[in-house]
Amino acid sequence: MATLTSPPSPPSPAPPVPSLTSVFVRLKLSLLRNGLRQSGGRTAAYIVSIVFGLLFAAAIVLSFVLLRGSADADTVAVLLIGALALSWTVMPLFVPSGDETLDPSRLVMLPLRPRPLVRALLVASLVGVGPVITLFLAFGAALSVAHGPSGVVVAVLAVPLVTVGCVALSRAVAAANIRLLTSRKGRDLALLSGLVIAVGMQLVNFGAQRLGQAGGLGPLEPAATVIGWLPPAAAIGAVDAASNGDHAVAAARLLLTAAALAGLVHWWQRSLVRLMVEPDGSTIGASSGADVREKSGGTGLLGRLLPGGRAGAVMERSLRYIWRDPKTKAAWVTSLAMGLIVPLFNAFQGTGTIYWACFASGMLGVQMYNQFGQDTSAFWMVAQTISTPADAYAELRARAMALLAVTAPFAVLVTVATAAVLGDWSAFPEALGLSFALLGALVGSGAVASALFPYSIPQDSGYKNVAPGQGGLAWMSILGGMFGSALLCAPLIGVTVYLHLSDQGSLLWLLFPAGVAYGALLVWAGLKLAAPRTARRLPEILAAVSKG
Repeated sequence: MATLTSPPSPPSPAPPVPSLTSVFVRLKLSLLRNGLRQSGGRTAAYIVSIVFGLLFAAAIVLSFVLLRGSADADTVAVLLIGALALSWTVMPLFVPSGDETLDPSRLVMLPLRPRPLVRALLVASLVGVGPVITLFLAFGAALSVAHGPSGVVVAVLAVPLVTVGCVALSRAVAAANIRLLTSRKGRDLALLSGLVIAVGMQLVNFGAQRLGQAGGLGPLEPAATVIGWLPPAAAIGAVDAASNGDHAVAAARLLLTAAALAGLVHWWQRSLVRLMVEPDGSTIGASSGADVREKSGGTGLLGRLLPGGRAGAVMERSLRYIWRDPKTKAAWVTSLAMGLIVPLFNAFQGTGTIYWACFASGMLGVQMYNQFGQDTSAFWMVAQTISTPADAYAELRARAMALLAVTAPFAVLVTVATAAVLGDWSAFPEALGLSFALLGALVGSGAVASALFPYSIPQDSGYKNVAPGQGGLAWMSILGGMFGSALLCAPLIGVTVYLHLSDQGSLLWLLFPAGVAYGALLVWAGLKLAAPRTARRLPEILAAVSKG
């Protein structure tokens, strides 16, 4: 008897495959959420950055609303969007680790086609605080120049074009240079950010003063006319042209912006294809032995210039940290740039005095703070050589000598340059004496702060300089030391003021040798106070600097 069997059930339909764009957006949100869960401090910092960013954007939008109807509204709007696009362009070069979630080199092993990948990366790039603030700024700029129905219609098209164009510009630049930016030499480009910020702040200050003297924004109109034809600022120029009834110019500027966006996306896609199919240094065989030459022994010119023994070894190590360690180099470049630019810009503007030269000593003297934290976890090797206060004194003295080998000549250079620009050579001795006194106070107090308030400097992030939970230590170390240094310099400042008020100008030259001697005394006293505390607190210091 035949058995009856039921017909096989039809196969269940396969679940729909989600689009690559939605996967990347969810991935971006998940990475942001999981990153914020790592510590409460990181969550608080992110929330504070969002709040301040939105408040800043709201203030800009309100300013643009108040600017509506002004004759200079188009100039301000176009120049602001131009500066915004420039910042998006240079951001991946100066902050290569700012958004590791969108590093295309992490996707080279996945079977992804370039066009869907670019679309997914572009949409995911729009998730974040930066694109939202850019959207607000573009909206405010368009709002300030949009008048009439045609202006509003063009503004509706211009705002998303500006936002997407800025993000695409940033990602295209990052993708084209990703192998450079992820290398050690490429990451060193981040140290230029300090120099650019220092120069930019002074240029903005200088330009604002010149505009104030001119009594308006008239000198900026030629620049705004040129930038108004450069995407993505051309989109805001199109809104202004449409509001004024020049529809042909508005259409040309909109088409130019859209064409530039298409070109950026195409460039981005070509960079991704090249990144995923071309070999890099990790896939190319090692070079032949003929190309690899063993360097001769010795420490070179630097080692021959330094003293022998422990002092020379510690000085050479400290100076090599300045040249080779990216974070130490970035801090020094920023301090050197600010220390030179601020006094000279004030002197060129005719509003400064020669005492601005002390700013260089103030910027460089703080490099003595957290000396052991700069070594990070490698400090345990240094700790093996410190067993007595004498050992600690020798270590700190050599570090101070390395710092002074750079800062003392630089303080002289800045003071000479400031005096030359101002033509005030009579005040040169007293200004240089005060600079040396301030430098000595900061070096001495920095040695003490390094022993009492050490903290770790994370190496896994290009923009974090304090490990989570140690922010209070960093603030106590730096702010407390700076206020203490100001108090230590008070006697010499008081003598300077007294000699000026009592018309005893013939004695002001004595402030130079007095400042040198007083600064040397403060360095010696600070090292003597810090040495026994360093030897006694060595385990605590080692634990603190190794935390990150």
